[in-house]
Amino acid sequence: MLLELLKNTNISSFLAGVFTRKDHHVLILALQIADTILQKLFDIFQNSFVKEGVFFAIDALLTPEKCSQLMFPVFSGIQLSNDPSQKSAARDVLRCLCYAFDTGQFPSASETGTCKLEKDSIHQLAKHIRTTYVSTESLDPEKGFTAILQKLKTLSAALSELVSMSMNNDASTQHEEEFYCILHQIMEQLNGRDTISTFEFIESGIVKSLMNYLSNGQYLREKAAELTGAFSHLYAREKRFEVFGRLYLSYSDPPLEDFPLSVLIQKLQNALSSVENLPVILSHTSKLRSSYATVPYGRCTTYQCLKVQFVRGEGETCLCDYSEDVITVDPFSSLEAIEGYLWPKVSTNKTEHIKSATRALGEMQCSPSQLPSDAGCPRDKSPDFMESNSMSTDLQEMPEDKPNLPHSAPEETANLVQTTGETTSLGKAHVDPTEEEQHASLDENAGIGREYHGPCNNEDASPKLLFYLEGQQLDRALTLYQAILQQQIKSEHEIIAGAKLWSQVYRVSYRRTVKSKQSCPEDCLNQTHDSSELDKVATYRQYTPFFSGMFVSELASDVEKSSPTYDILFLLKSLESMNRFRFHLMSREIIYSFAEGRIDNLDNLKVAVSAVLQNAFVSSKLTEKLEQQMRDPLSVSVGGMPSWCSQLMASCPFLFGFEARCKYFRLAAFGQLQVQSHPSSQNNSGGANGRWQSPGSLPRKKFLVCRNLILESAAQMMDLHARQKVVLEVEYNEEVGTGLGPTLEFYTLVSHEFQKSGLGMWREDQRLYTPKRSFQGEDSGVVMSPFGLFPCPWSSTVSTSNGIEFSEVIKKYVLLGQIVAKALQDGRVLDLPFSKSFYKFILGQELTVYDIHSFDPGLGRALLEFQALVERKRHLESVCGEISTFKLDSCFWNTRIEDLCLDFTLPGYPDYVLTFGPDSEMVNLTNLEEYVGLIVDATINAGISRQVEAFKSGFNQVFPIKHLQVFTEEELERLLCGEREFWTLNELLDHIKFDHGYTASSPPIINLLEIIQELDREQQRAFLQFVTGAPRLPPGGLASLNPKLTIVRKHCSRWADADLPSVMTCANYLKLPPYSSKERMKEKLLYAITEGQGSFHLS
Repeated sequence: MLLELLKNTNISSFLAGVFTRKDHHVLILALQIADTILQKLFDIFQNSFVKEGVFFAIDALLTPEKCSQLMFPVFSGIQLSNDPSQKSAARDVLRCLCYAFDTGQFPSASETGTCKLEKDSIHQLAKHIRTTYVSTESLDPEKGFTAILQKLKTLSAALSELVSMSMNNDASTQHEEEFYCILHQIMEQLNGRDTISTFEFIESGIVKSLMNYLSNGQYLREKAAELTGAFSHLYAREKRFEVFGRLYLSYSDPPLEDFPLSVLIQKLQNALSSVENLPVILSHTSKLRSSYATVPYGRCTTYQCLKVQFVRGEGETCLCDYSEDVITVDPFSSLEAIEGYLWPKVSTNKTEHIKSATRALGEMQCSPSQLPSDAGCPRDKSPDFMESNSMSTDLQEMPEDKPNLPHSAPEETANLVQTTGETTSLGKAHVDPTEEEQHASLDENAGIGREYHGPCNNEDASPKLLFYLEGQQLDRALTLYQAILQQQIKSEHEIIAGAKLWSQVYRVSYRRTVKSKQSCPEDCLNQTHDSSELDKVATYRQYTPFFSGMFVSELASDVEKSSPTYDILFLLKSLESMNRFRFHLMSREIIYSFAEGRIDNLDNLKVAVSAVLQNAFVSSKLTEKLEQQMRDPLSVSVGGMPSWCSQLMASCPFLFGFEARCKYFRLAAFGQLQVQSHPSSQNNSGGANGRWQSPGSLPRKKFLVCRNLILESAAQMMDLHARQKVVLEVEYNEEVGTGLGPTLEFYTLVSHEFQKSGLGMWREDQRLYTPKRSFQGEDSGVVMSPFGLFPCPWSSTVSTSNGIEFSEVIKKYVLLGQIVAKALQDGRVLDLPFSKSFYKFILGQELTVYDIHSFDPGLGRALLEFQALVERKRHLESVCGEISTFKLDSCFWNTRIEDLCLDFTLPGYPDYVLTFGPDSEMVNLTNLEEYVGLIVDATINAGISRQVEAFKSGFNQVFPIKHLQVFTEEELERLLCGEREFWTLNELLDHIKFDHGYTASSPPIINLLEIIQELDREQQRAFLQFVTGAPRLPPGGLASLNPKLTIVRKHCSRWADADLPSVMTCANYLKLPPYSSKERMKEKLLYAITEGQGSFHLS
């Protein structure tokens, strides 16, 4: 049984992964396990130990200089010498693992006790295993490697050599077929029958060779090298991705067993799980203690502060000395914020030598919000003082805002009414305004990974001070807490996570930055040169924006660039991006095939590309590490976690599951209050009903709304509360209902108002307007957008069109941004069908000509066909020189370009003139390229940039829009608009509660479930809005609806068949009469969801 267990768990692979760790306690256990297995089962496990690299790992422990630095590079930093003068890093740790299983009654024992591990025990055991079980031949790189490893190393070397040749010859396109051949052989090996271990996969060098190939030899090079010949490298890179995608995004002939890209991703995920060693740092405390932070803003905090003594750097003469007593510093404040506090106190004018004058100058420059250490609150706060700053707000006495709008006459309603739950059921909200301000400040001033890249000539934006701890310069992108942790990690000491972290005094020295007058202008000059070069070659068709800065970006400072982890992460990032940009890459490949004559029919430009599901890129190990880190009480902001969390979330968010990213998003954007309010929640949305916060997590604010003036009410609501961290609840004028149901319906009504025709906001509004017939049977007059809403282009020379003022359009986009952000903040579901491309704008991504097909397939296809003609013309001219246009007259569907009678106006918008001049009256083959570029610019750039910026400005009033960049377009739609899948019978039974007279087997319930399944999409939307107030379910579907959808028996005073269903939307509560038949129930239910909308009253 034990033998089967060892085989099934692949103990060899497990041990190889353990040997990549640095801790000596872990290594000695792994060696003991390996010794036992070899002693008992040598013949069975000998080959697997070779294949998985266990023997190589043990040999690397003894002779790190022989280590290949691929699979086991960390051993070079582990000292296993027999020299008694050298101490093992494990013996100097502050929390030794020898005490990991102590009962915890004496926590100081682990900190004061000495390590029980003998100094040379690892060396002796490793030497014993190598001498006893490992032959010299098996460790010989020429003879000891497996056959599959030798093949992979040969292919890796061949690929690297070909990359070098193409770089030296400056003719990368000539080697395209050779690249394809080598890549195909690599793919065959990965998909072959012989299994490839993680050790073989990494040791072969395939990962680094692939990155070198995709980057055109620029991987891990300095930025200066990146700028040299920027466009040529950019073009070559995209060609590399095209060749790579042609092979890995399509099924080969003969077909391989598995989808090629999926196999490669799985190999990388397995390797990442084995070799990554990112730390999880927990505070080991169950309760946070309040404290007072002098630096940077002089405020009370709900957590402990670091004790710091700022001292002037040795030899520094340009700054004043600030060697005061130890002061408390907010651990999650950025170094930029600390500089803002310290700079007025240490800066001095060189022409002044009087200390008193210098002090006075520093005090005058100090901001009122930057209180000195002896001002404001005392350093040690008593509990009484902390309580005096708090206040509680009773929701029953919640203030109500009444908009200054004319009152509408009450409308007549049917005998069916909607009721909401009691407002008192929400309970009381206890709010500490000081605490709320602290979290707001945390988010604004102590965010992690936030960098401000100002203009080169902006002196105020450049750093003024450099900070050092124990002689090491601190990274300005980190908080002080993270910088301390990072320094401990790099010094290979155990992380201080207990009380000593807060009791220790840190001496931080500061120096003035040495400004380099040449570096910044040169960078600016290079950027300008590159920009002008790219402009000349029409960037919209030549490259995808992703490729421009991919290989100069950093992943995470906690990951060494020389480690295999860095290579794996970068290759995963490249593959994930290739998977997302697959349409762009394959479209370009087909266009160039047409240009070169390999395809002679424009009908072949249709692109059908296989894709890998986004979940394939999720690392379960890293996701669990992030989840564990966010559960730590000290994670009151992203600044309270190791820097790799925020850095990998910024560079490789796809590595983490959707639920984990939702929690991180809430933590980064809104602070701890709303993240940990539902620790037991297990739904997919990261919180109950997709509404993350509990009723008591934020103050609530009522707002009175007029139904016939929805947008006007929404504008007044946002003017008052967009910048406030309050949960908004809606009450309609002359209606008694309030709470969750009316609020959700309000957001739904606002969503529908933004889709009405005549606003001048959306593309289909001015061209192909078709009244949409709603389920209620009336013309709702909304813009029909089968591919999603996308901004309507407005020319910069036009201020009014069809009676619509452009200034009003901008105001509506600002309001839309506010509404979307507030819905995300409060966890409300919107009913806005944005296009995928508009979500890209929200996420800060650039669009290209290849994106137009996603919201206007006809225009997008026509532009790509025109582009194919332009490329063919360019190719023929390069091959044959000047040619007559006769050969190209029949290229576009046997029609001359001139016969299309195209003028230089935007298709569908005759008032939008693309350009002026005598040469731009009609489109011909000569100016076709210019025509395509102008259309693309007007459609996705100049024509809509002001609208997009207005949306972002409104959004940023609520919270920074950049926090959304951890999601994909599809995930953001799910987050904002919820789910829209049909329900299965099992889902209905699993997630609906039957009570008060009904069970799952009651005949009326069986009839109801059958009726729900028979409803079409519009009827299901109407049913949801009737019961919950919103036509769509929150992220996670029925499972995340909170409270659960409950169906109870309605006791009727008269005949049941004559009564109608009623609901309590706040509780998702449906009162259903026991109808005599299924037909009667369906009739009454459809009547209820049709006529029962539009008012909230008590029943």
